[in-house]
Formats: sequence, C-alpha cells, structure tokens
Amino acid sequence: MHARFMLTMLAALLLAAGPALADEMVSFKAGYLMLSPEGKVAVDQLSLSDQIDLEKDLGFDDSEEYFAEAALQFGDFRLGLAYVPLEFSGQGTLNRSINFNGQTFDAGVPTSSEVSIDLLDAGLTWYLVNVDDLPVRVQVGPEVSVKWVQAEATLKGEVGGVSTTETESVDVPVPTIGARVRIGLADFVSVSGRVGYLEYDDNSFLDADAQVELSPLPLVGIFGGYRYLELDVDDSGVFVDATFSGPYVGAFVRF
Repeated sequence: MHARFMLTMLAALLLAAGPALADEMVSFKAGYLMLSPEGKVAVDQLSLSDQIDLEKDLGFDDSEEYFAEAALQFGDFRLGLAYVPLEFSGQGTLNRSINFNGQTFDAGVPTSSEVSIDLLDAGLTWYLVNVDDLPVRVQVGPEVSVKWVQAEATLKGEVGGVSTTETESVDVPVPTIGARVRIGLADFVSVSGRVGYLEYDDNSFLDADAQVELSPLPLVGIFGGYRYLELDVDDSGVFVDATFSGPYVGAFVRF
C-alpha cells in the first residue's frame, strides 16, 4: 500500500508539470519518521474518567514508519504531496472502568489498544518572497493545505468479564492555512520550516516541522528534521487532546 501511494504521488506531480517540466524542478523524498504520543482520547465518553491516557493507561509505543513526499516547483509556486502513515499500540491494566464506543471496559484486567492514522497531505505554497541574488536564497510565502485523515482506534479488553474488541474509525479532510520558508545557505545546504493551523468550534489542528537539507551532489542529498502535530477535538462523540512529535531522516532526489 505504501509503495502504491508513493508511485501515485510522483505520477500526479509529473502529469501536473506538463510540457514545462524541463524548465522546472521535481523532487522526491523518502524518509523514516519517529513520533512519540502524548495526551488523551475517548469515544462516546460519559464522563471525564472515560478519557484514556495514551502513556499512563496503555503505555503507547512510539510510531516508527516510512513516509514519502513529492513536490513540484514552478516559478513562485510549490505544489507538494506527502503520505505519512502512523501506527501506535500499547497495553496496560485499567485502574478504572472506561466507556469506549458504547461499551464499558472492566478495570483490573489487561487491556490493549491500537491506533492507526494514514495522513495524505496536499499543499500549495506561493512564495511572495523568492530571491536568489543575495548571498543566500530566500523563499517565504503562505501555504494552503488539505490533509486527508484516515484514522482507526481499537480497544481490546473485557466487558462484564467477556473478552471484547471495539473499533471506531474516521475519514475526514482537514484544511489548514499557514506558511513555509526555505533559506539556501549555500549550494549544498538549506534550512526550511512550515506551519499549518486550523481552528473551528473550539477544535484545532496544528502541523509544524523544521528541516535541514544537505546535497553534496546537485541532484541527490539527505535531510533531517523534527515534526510536531497537535490535535484538540471534541465533536460527534470523539474526544482527542493529544500531541505527536519526533525526529525524521531521509534522502531525496531532484530532476
């Protein structure tokens, strides 16, 4: 599935470039992302005690997954498409009964949970500042992004002494507005950063990252950075107050 997403993304950008591709730049990145979860989630909670702490209640492990990104630079615009899969799991013994998706899971018995998130991120940046006649290359501009989120949460434990598994999923597009900056310090090194944010009806979504690129050869290189995701949602029976953050590394090609 991951490989199919990567090939689809690259093909879409190549088609978007059209006949002007030779005068523009296409880049493709593949990397390894390590995110640590922190916060609370709940589904159809009846009280505050139904909120599950990702670290204290279930000891969620870090998500360590590969991701891919393709981008097309044409003039003052940048079109990007990224696929980021996240997988979290944990196990613990609940110290209280918890209602999850209409079922009350028993306290005092081993309980496990899994959360998977597929994030497809499409963004368009307009570099209002795009100069390369200085000692450094500077690009700064607003970015509009749409993140398609496919998430699934599963809780396994006992309900009334009977082994029970409950699963809830959500599939939703999330638009964000933000900015992107890239500074080329030299021909072989650059730093970049981006942030996107959305707030509606007291719900919010924040996505930010910072990155360093090294390219000793003109068309290939390596990169590393840090990503931060923050979700604050309390809507339609789903409660999420969590952050996911951590480093990433990878390699890229340009042509």
